[in-house]
Amino acid sequence: MRISFDLDDTLFVNPDKFAVEKPLWFPLNKLFKERLRLGTIDLFKKLSEKGIEVWIYTTSFRSEWYIRRLFRCYGIRLDGVVNGKRHTAEVQNGKHEPMPSKYPSKYKIDLHIDDDISVKQNGDTYGFRVMIIGENDPDWTKKIIKHVEQIAQSNL
Repeated sequence: MRISFDLDDTLFVNPDKFAVEKPLWFPLNKLFKERLRLGTIDLFKKLSEKGIEVWIYTTSFRSEWYIRRLFRCYGIRLDGVVNGKRHTAEVQNGKHEPMPSKYPSKYKIDLHIDDDISVKQNGDTYGFRVMIIGENDPDWTKKIIKHVEQIAQSNL
């Protein structure tokens, strides 16, 4: 199974509004200023232990190197990254009609986790699974694990 996560306001959150993971140590905290939502590190490790590929799918134009390196600093190895540049090149790819802002099925992603309801609406329209996580939900990681287990059961 392969799942992807959005970055901004899903995993990268404002520490004034969300509980966050400990900051990286100096000088890495100067290079990587984003703060991870509390529970991200443990969730990604649990998913990897279950043999689930963990991807990032973001509309941001942060480089793949930057995204991979930031997560690596937290001890997380990502299986794949789709950023705005890759999405534009591989999904929109000169099509005249606008494509959705994310199209996880292009990358054989079974579930995408996001905070934006419009991504869920696109999933309903274009036929890909999206789970929306809300602000300050202390059980967000448990809900994702449960949802992933339900999908795995339905695929048997």
